[in-house]
Amino acid sequence: MEKKAKTATIVGLIVNIFLFIIKVIAAVMSGSLGILSDALNSFTDIITSIAIFIAVKVSNKKADQGHPFGHHRAEPLAGLLIAIMAGILGFEILKRAIVSMIKGVEVIEVNYIVLIILIVSIVIKLLVALQFRSIAKKINSHAMSASYIDYRNDVMVTSLVLLGILFSKQLPLLDTAVASLIGVYILYSGYIIGMRNIEYLMGSCPDKETVREVGEIALAVKGVKGVNEINAHYVGNFIHVEIHIEVDKHMNTKKSHHLSKLVQWQLESMENINKAFIHVDPI
Repeated sequence: MEKKAKTATIVGLIVNIFLFIIKVIAAVMSGSLGILSDALNSFTDIITSIAIFIAVKVSNKKADQGHPFGHHRAEPLAGLLIAIMAGILGFEILKRAIVSMIKGVEVIEVNYIVLIILIVSIVIKLLVALQFRSIAKKINSHAMSASYIDYRNDVMVTSLVLLGILFSKQLPLLDTAVASLIGVYILYSGYIIGMRNIEYLMGSCPDKETVREVGEIALAVKGVKGVNEINAHYVGNFIHVEIHIEVDKHMNTKKSHHLSKLVQWQLESMENINKAFIHVDPI
C-alpha cells in the first residue's frame, strides 16, 4: 500500500471518531437537529474510512493466480459503499427534518462551546480534505478521490449548520431548513459518487484525451507506421488498453515482436495504465 494513502486513511479515521464525539456533545448541549444530522454524517464517515483503508490496501496487492490482473476493483467497490451510506444518511436526515417541522421546532441553546466545536470541525475537515485530494491525484486512487469529495461536503455541511445556529433566534425554522438542505445535498453527492464508481466497475471507456495520448505514444515508437484501433476500459481504478499497431509487412517476426514489446512498455509506463495488449498488423 502507498505509505501516504495508508497514513491518510488512518488519520481520517481518527479525525472522524473525534468529530463524531464532539458533534454529539454539541448536539446534546444545543438541541440542534442540524448538529445532530452533522454528527450522524460523521458516524457514517467512520464506517467509510474503514472501508477506504481496506480498499486501498487490497487494491495495492500484487496480481496472483486467482486475480491475474490485480485487485484494482476494490477501490470502486469502496466508493460504491460510500454512495450507499450517503443515500441512507441523506434519507434519514430528511425524514428527521420533516418530522421536526410537523411536530414543531424546539428552542436551540447557543453557547461558545457549541460554536467552537463547529468551527474546529470545519477547519479539521478542510485540512483533511486537501490532504486526500493531493494524495488521490498522486496515486490515481478513486477511493481516495471519493473520500475527498465526502470530506469537502462535510466542510460545506458543517458551515451550513454553523449559519443555522448563529441565526436560529431570528429565524426559528432555519435549523430545520439547514438539516433538510444537508439531507438533499448528501443524497445528491451519494448519487454522483455511486454513478462514477459503477462506471469503473462496469469497465467504462476513459476520456478521449487519454485515448488520444495512448495513440500518440504508440506512434512515437520508431518502427510503428500507424495505429488503426484503440480499445480502452477501466479495470477498477486503472486502465487496460488494447491497441493495433501497423508495421512494415517485410519486418520479420522477431523484430515485430520486439517492437510490440517496446510499445507495451511505453504505454504501461503511463501513470493510469496497468496493462497494454498490442496487436501487430503488417501493411
